[in-house]
Parts: sequence; C-alpha cells; structure tokens
Amino acid sequence: MVTGYAGWQVEELRREQARLQAEYEAYRRLNLKLDMSRGKPCPEQLQLSNEMLDVLPSGEELRAEDGTDCRNYGGLDGLPEAKRFFAEMLGVQSSEVIVQGNSSLNLMYDALARALLFGVLGSEQPWSRLPSVKFLCPSPGYDRHFAICEQLNIEMITVDMTPEGPDMDAVERLVAEDDSIKGIWCVPKYSNPGGITYSDETVERLARMKTRAGDFRIFWDDAYTVHHLTSRHDELKNMLEACLNAGNPDRVFIFASTSKVTFPGSGVAALAASRDNLSHLKKQLSVQTIGPDKVNQLRHIRFLKDMEHLGRHMEKHAAIIKPKFDLVLNKLETGIGSKDIASWSKPSGGYFISLDTMDGCAREIVQRAAGAGVTLTPAGATYPYGRDPRDRNIRIAPTYPSLEELAQAIDILCVCVQLVSIDRILADQ
Repeated sequence: MVTGYAGWQVEELRREQARLQAEYEAYRRLNLKLDMSRGKPCPEQLQLSNEMLDVLPSGEELRAEDGTDCRNYGGLDGLPEAKRFFAEMLGVQSSEVIVQGNSSLNLMYDALARALLFGVLGSEQPWSRLPSVKFLCPSPGYDRHFAICEQLNIEMITVDMTPEGPDMDAVERLVAEDDSIKGIWCVPKYSNPGGITYSDETVERLARMKTRAGDFRIFWDDAYTVHHLTSRHDELKNMLEACLNAGNPDRVFIFASTSKVTFPGSGVAALAASRDNLSHLKKQLSVQTIGPDKVNQLRHIRFLKDMEHLGRHMEKHAAIIKPKFDLVLNKLETGIGSKDIASWSKPSGGYFISLDTMDGCAREIVQRAAGAGVTLTPAGATYPYGRDPRDRNIRIAPTYPSLEELAQAIDILCVCVQLVSIDRILADQ
C-alpha cells in the first residue's frame, strides 16, 4: 500500500489538499497566539528555583568559604565553591575555571571580541588586524552564535552536522588549508537544534587535527550538559582533557551556565580552559571588571549545593518538559509520519527538536503557521546569515507553551507541512 504523498495520484492529492485547507482555515478563525520561537523554560520550571531567593538571610554576613565578603569588590575569577561546582559539572579542575556573570552567551561574545582586539594566547597579532577572520559553523546550529559572528564581521563557513557531530572530513580539510579560519562553534551535547551528542571520535579529531592557524580555538558551548530528558544520559568525552592529550592544551574554551537550571535572566556562567589560557584571560578581565556578582554565585551554590542535588533538581525539570517532547514527537509521527515528507530528531536531552521538511518548503511552512497564529523560529535561523541552502530546517522549541497550547501548535504545524509539501509535489508533476 502506498502511503507517502509522492506515490499518490493527482486527484487524491487535490482532495487531500482541499481537506487540509479547510482544516487550516478553521484554525485561522480561532485567532490563536501560540509562540514556539525560543527555547525558554516555562513558568513551572522557573518555580522550581524560587527557594533560591530565600537562601541568603538578610541578617548574616555573606561570606564565601574562604572568608570573602561577597557584597564587596574582588574575586575576579569567582568564589572557590562556585569554581569547584562548575569544575565538577564540566569534569575539569577548579584551577581551570573562572566563574563570572549571568550569561554564557556574554562570555562567548566577550571572548571573541577580546580575540579581535588583542588576539588569544599564542596570537602573533590581534585578529582584527588580519585581512579576514573566519569561523566554522556546524549547521543546523545555534542562531545566536551566528549572530555574534555576523555583528563582529567574522566570515562564517557552513559545515554539515552528522549524527556524530560536525562533518570532520570537511572540518579537517578546511582548517588545514586556511590560516584565516580561527575557530569553530560547537554545541557538543544535546546540540541546538538537533539534540546530537558528539562521538568520542569527533572529540578526539577536533582535539588533534592540524590547523594552519596556530591560534585556532574551539568555542565549546556546553549549554545542555546536565539537561537530560531521561535516566539514560548521553556521555560526552572531555574536550579539555582530549586537547591536553593531543598536545593542544590551549585549543578549547568551554562555556556553561545555570541559565536554564535556575533563572535564565539571573543565572551564573563559567568558562573553563587551560591554566595558561585563564592566566592570559584574567589579565584582560582585570581591566574590564573588579569582580563578578558574588552574591548571586553564593546564592546558587547554597541552593544547588553539589552534583547530587543538581541531579535531583534537573530530574524535576525533566518531569515537566519530557511530556512536552513526547507530545511533539507523537503528534509528528501521527500527523506526518506516514507521508514521507519530513524527518525529525528524537533527542535525549536539551531544549529543541529539529524538523527537516522537503527541500524548498521550510520558509513557506513557517509563514503558513504564522498565518494560523503559531510563531516558530524563522526558517533559516539555524544556518549562518539566516540562509538554509536547502530551505528545509525548522527548529521546534517545546518547553515554554503549556501542553494544551503545544498540542494545538503542533497540529497546526503538521497541517502546514502537509499543505506546503502537496503544493511542491503538484508543482513538480
């Protein structure tokens, strides 16, 4: 029995098209406003951390374990207990961590801006004095990484993502032949948007590959390292250790934060790197700031305590959002699974589901969904410059809407995917 649309007769497709269009118009008349454009925690997730607001009694001196008064200046690289917490979370040493403000994206932006102004450890000159600076961008990827490069006038080179991580044959070839390629963006665990965790081989190849640029850097955005959806956790090989073993100890900057662990607007962010990298970095930081928000660091550590408590806290997050992921996956399978018009990721963690439609359809699907009241991440956003060369990738962010809203939104999305796909099939016949 033929189930995929490509095997249907024209008359059957036109009848299906009419049925779907009527369903679409019915949704339009509901005047819905459903937003799945960003990967934000929902209110129930934020509620999990409200107790953190009460862990610092106003009557006590707010001192860290080494006696530091957290209300005052100082502590450039963060509180000792905060450094230890992030070191355990990332599998590194406390001496390889600095803990800063509320945003890892801020740390990434600053690290790249400093590289342009001053270079990195081992640079012969600031990157901004070079004829061109390029970054490799595994795609589909994180739109905010690409926005940083675009604003700082860093040329982006798209590299395809595979189930093991970036296409390493392409990465190795590019970095070996072009000394203007200074770095690569990586979301190595439960990647945005595909939910991919890099294989051990990918990590090892990134660590040991020969680069034409002597000051090449891996920007390792480990944003979802503790964001598991099930009790079976993906394992990610330690990149800092891999770089050290490969003889490239200064190659990687690792970024992480508590942004989706506690409060996205009031989290704590950290950067891990070699001791030499951090020594070089702190000389620059000492001019930029007298110290981070240590009160917030203390508040987080007293609330999250250690890896055991963090694990229990993240299980509460998973209990809230996993049913949303399950709902999306079930509805995609029920709605379009038999039509051979799309495929999607089935992540074990992170915040997104990556939907690939037929080539040339994503932008129109997103527009159709908007017409029925569903706001999605713009088509193309998961590629540099907002240009998906195949116009097929759509990032689904299930976490923020309620289950009821999410169910409606995915039903509408499935209708739009089918309508646009039928249009494309009929146009090609």
